[in-house]
Amino acid sequence: MSPASARVPARFGEQALPNWRRAVLKVGSSLLAADGGGLTPRFALGLAQFVSASVQAGREVVVVSSGAVAAGRAIIHRGAEAGTAMAERQALAALGQAQLIGLWQRFFERPVAQVLLTHDDLRNRRRYLNARATLRELLALGALPVVNENDTVSVDELKLGDNDNLAAIVATLVDADALFIASDIDGLYSANPRLHPDARPIEQVPALTPEIFAMAGDAGSAAGTGGMRTKLDAAAKASASGIETFLFNGTAAATVQALAQGRLTGTRFPPALNRLAARKAWLRHAPVEAGAVVVDAGAAKALGEKGASLLPGGVLTAEGDFRRGDMVEVVVRDGDASRRVARGVVQYSALDIRQIARRHSRDIESVLGYNYGGNIIHRDDLVLL
Repeated sequence: MSPASARVPARFGEQALPNWRRAVLKVGSSLLAADGGGLTPRFALGLAQFVSASVQAGREVVVVSSGAVAAGRAIIHRGAEAGTAMAERQALAALGQAQLIGLWQRFFERPVAQVLLTHDDLRNRRRYLNARATLRELLALGALPVVNENDTVSVDELKLGDNDNLAAIVATLVDADALFIASDIDGLYSANPRLHPDARPIEQVPALTPEIFAMAGDAGSAAGTGGMRTKLDAAAKASASGIETFLFNGTAAATVQALAQGRLTGTRFPPALNRLAARKAWLRHAPVEAGAVVVDAGAAKALGEKGASLLPGGVLTAEGDFRRGDMVEVVVRDGDASRRVARGVVQYSALDIRQIARRHSRDIESVLGYNYGGNIIHRDDLVLL
């Protein structure tokens, strides 16, 4: 062995974590897959302890976990093969999903909830809202949501590193402050440290430039489907949504233990904008559907001066034929004159709104037969014009 190849890459220093209220923790297959097949609690235990410590400190955590395919292979005793047919990989995922949830449940006294999503669930605005409502309710109930791609039906899943990007989308979905990505490498280096022992650790990445992406190597383990490039893609998505990303080595016990004490050994990706600014920018510039929610002067004042959500009691009617989850404008009507006051994502269709207009929120279910919540537009989904 040459002296150069024997050199150990430089180590990451320790930096303080900012305060956070809600986070998504992404755990890759490389941390869960056992050498002989199946799943191992070896590294999952430390990560679960980090989750528990965070919850005890009054924080909320959603886990995005890979590992179903690896678990499925152990059930039918089939090793990993390059070029495995999609249908077979989907079947392995179906076999292994219960094993994956069982692995996480063994670490917690509180219930673990399985949430399976597809790209369609996240692209379709109405299904996106339903998924967000479910995840938020699970957190409110004190459960631990464990999210995975719905491998058994999604042809887009099992592409390179999809769960890294899924984690960034889920972080936006639940309005998280932070995205923690647990990997089997210490963080981002200036080059692949497995091939270049003189690679420099990059502790903070103020901006994800082409030069930063050029530092990313290929996938680092046979068990996982992602590499450093997909982690940078995820960090870029999170940053654009005002979410800070932290990349660390989930196989290093001391590193994981330090996270619960507010210290990071790894790479930090600050957000491009704060969360509120990123959210409001999207709301202000996203295309709107034809039609509008027409409100009275009192509702317009509450929106503008109190930062309130739009309730059905202040709504006069809905114009157009928009659907739940669409972006629409809010207008106030004074006689024959109308003035735009806001825009936002509606929780109910135009047809529904016309039926519950001027009603109290508690009457929604008795009128419609169902209830998506007491708001026509929640204040988090609304921006003033």
